[in-house]
Amino acid sequence: MKLVIIEGPGKRETLKKYLGAGFDVFATKGHVRDLPEKDFGVDLKTITPRYEIMKDKGELIEELKKKAKKADEVLIATDPDREGEAIAWHIAYILGIDPKTKCRIVFNEISKKAVTEALKNPREIDMNLVNAQQTRRILDRIVGYKVSPIICKRIKPRLSAGRVQSVALKLVVDREKEILAFVPEEYWNISAELEKAGEKQKFKAALSTKDGKKIKVENKEQAQQIEGDLKGANYIVSKIKKSQTKSHAPAPFTTSTMQQDALNKLGMNLKKTSFCAQQLYEGVEIEGEGKVALITYIRTDSTRVSPDAQASALTFIAREFGEQYVPSKPNIYKTKETAQDAHEAIRPISIERTPSSVMSSLSPDNFKLYKLIYERFLASQMADAIYNNVNVDISANNYGFKAVGKTVEFLGYTAVYKSYVEKEDDPSKLPKMSEGEQLNFIKLISEQKFTKPPARYTEASLVKEMEEKGIGRPATYAMTITTLDARGYTVHEGKYLVPTELGKVVDEYLANNFRQVINVKFTADMENRLDEIAEQGKNWQDVASSFWNSFSGLLVKAGASREKIKIQPEKTDVVCDKCGAPMVVREGRYGKFLGCSAYPNCTNIMKLETNKPKYEPKVIGKCPECGEGNVSIRRSKAGKIYYACDKCKFYSFTNPMKGKETPAS
Repeated sequence: MKLVIIEGPGKRETLKKYLGAGFDVFATKGHVRDLPEKDFGVDLKTITPRYEIMKDKGELIEELKKKAKKADEVLIATDPDREGEAIAWHIAYILGIDPKTKCRIVFNEISKKAVTEALKNPREIDMNLVNAQQTRRILDRIVGYKVSPIICKRIKPRLSAGRVQSVALKLVVDREKEILAFVPEEYWNISAELEKAGEKQKFKAALSTKDGKKIKVENKEQAQQIEGDLKGANYIVSKIKKSQTKSHAPAPFTTSTMQQDALNKLGMNLKKTSFCAQQLYEGVEIEGEGKVALITYIRTDSTRVSPDAQASALTFIAREFGEQYVPSKPNIYKTKETAQDAHEAIRPISIERTPSSVMSSLSPDNFKLYKLIYERFLASQMADAIYNNVNVDISANNYGFKAVGKTVEFLGYTAVYKSYVEKEDDPSKLPKMSEGEQLNFIKLISEQKFTKPPARYTEASLVKEMEEKGIGRPATYAMTITTLDARGYTVHEGKYLVPTELGKVVDEYLANNFRQVINVKFTADMENRLDEIAEQGKNWQDVASSFWNSFSGLLVKAGASREKIKIQPEKTDVVCDKCGAPMVVREGRYGKFLGCSAYPNCTNIMKLETNKPKYEPKVIGKCPECGEGNVSIRRSKAGKIYYACDKCKFYSFTNPMKGKETPAS
């Protein structure tokens, strides 16, 4: 019997199906060994980490050792990234396996072909990847373990700082500062509503020039002057320019682009997207097939696609859409220079497994995400979309107007993947016109506008910014942004991230004391140095030592300061019922409460109403046990979803209507 060790128990059943008889699969449920929980655990003179078996993994490790002892061969198949490589190394150490033996197998997708190929090509544990991950862990431990106690003393208890987390917070706070400092500037848009003589189709032409030079209308007086100049003017077509443009298909998804599109197109936040993507990667129950994985590995910064997957997609496109939708040369997408490029892009494992074919087997969220991934990949392999463009210059007295029209000549990839849907009355569609033709004037439209400040970050746009600036990596984006919320450094206002007063205070303190290390450039440069360890075998301890040498002096200086920072409490609209002063949000041993802003003169306190929405049970069908009562989906106090009958004692954690496991809440 061969023992295959994986991380997530969710893919155990899927993998066992492909391995067949003679294999046992054991899941570690993530990390098994780490730096100590209650002390620093790194000798900074020699940069030597001290690892311990995690306290909740004792029994699991004992079971693993027993299985490994009985096995004829042990193969470690943890996730195919740096973190997975480090976990494989820790497992090998615990089991006494030499990492230089061929004990490691990797696959980018959980399919019969990929698993079989991995079994044929076991390899040694890649110590360059392990050391890159070790360095990241040590750097994060240095910042978290050394800085967090300082900000707890200077600001308030139970705070944390992080090497990447604090830089992400800085981005959010800096954007808020930009918004507050923004001074809007007035401008006016002027357009003429026109129509071709004898036709009812109206269209707009925007004012663009005066006396042949570009014009900018800055105030109402200028707008009124232009309106006066154009009274009774004839609108003549002076020039028509026709052209054809092509729009190239977007690249298949990386982790960050998937997260961005899932939020922008589906309204799914990072946490939900990560959860659904993990399920699609590990496998879902398909009727008649058992558990089947639907997509490739979900933590990637590469747009690369395997030749086999590309060939399958092109065959599918020719069959389903026609040869004209197949590009003359296969589409190849350039991966960013900062990308690790360890894996393919995120794509469906089989292009033949269409979203409609698995819809009945997926939860609504899983279906929406799978459809998005499927269509993005399919579109990425299709021919360009082609548009006919018409630019019409229109003269009126000494003013020039411009009308732009755009029509689809060939749908190309947009037959599958559109960022918008054109309406039938799309104003960009222009009537046929000829040069010298006079148009019917309907009215002049003047609109006062003001320049707008930059938008606050959404989860998606913050991920995009982090990726562009080289902060963090695919596996860290979601956790970093989630931590900002969990620590109370940011809150969500609609879809936007807003820094709290606490977040602003923490950011300011870190900027004043650790500016040289906790900044965008330094953090991005460090990611590049971690890449050099992984790809070129650069000495990892030198990198960690260099970081510590630049950081230690800042710690000494910050630790010597006795500065105590006071956080201004959040004001509310609630009025104190004793003295009439506004109430503010304060925090005590038992959580947040409302306190009078006149304290200590008034000590009145009130309960803070959180207005959490009440969970309403949803009926899904008749009870399979009594046949009379209704079974509804319910949620326990701990947040666990279960199914219960309102007439009898029927109770289940699986859906009795479909017999499938309930998704984790």
